[in-house]
Amino acid sequence: MNADALNAWAPQARAVLRIVTALLFLQHGLMKLTGFPMEMPGGGEGGLPPLILIASWMEVIGSVLLIVGLFTRPVAFLLSGEMAVAYFMAHAPQSIYPIVNQGEVAILFCFIFLYLVFAGGGAWSVDRSMRGRA
Repeated sequence: MNADALNAWAPQARAVLRIVTALLFLQHGLMKLTGFPMEMPGGGEGGLPPLILIASWMEVIGSVLLIVGLFTRPVAFLLSGEMAVAYFMAHAPQSIYPIVNQGEVAILFCFIFLYLVFAGGGAWSVDRSMRGRA
């Protein structure tokens, strides 16, 4: 395949990346808030600490907004920052190596969201349809 043919599908590929990433990320917030699809490891009685509760709501609301492609760039910016903070607060103190501290997922989410800040949501987004009407 030539580069022009692949470039023609870039907006759709970006949308698929946005949607799939947001669906995966949604599970993290739902797990913390509701115990669905599984209970949070290490969770217990007494509710979530305030910082985790805020992060959970950011994950749920941000994921839903990214799935539909609404406010993609600012939401992706906030979620990228959340994942950077999560990595340095929860994972990095355990080890310098992401494979050891189990922070690979946080790093990947951080950089995928950072990519979406600059690239936008691609095709099939509310942002794109609103921009088309303007």
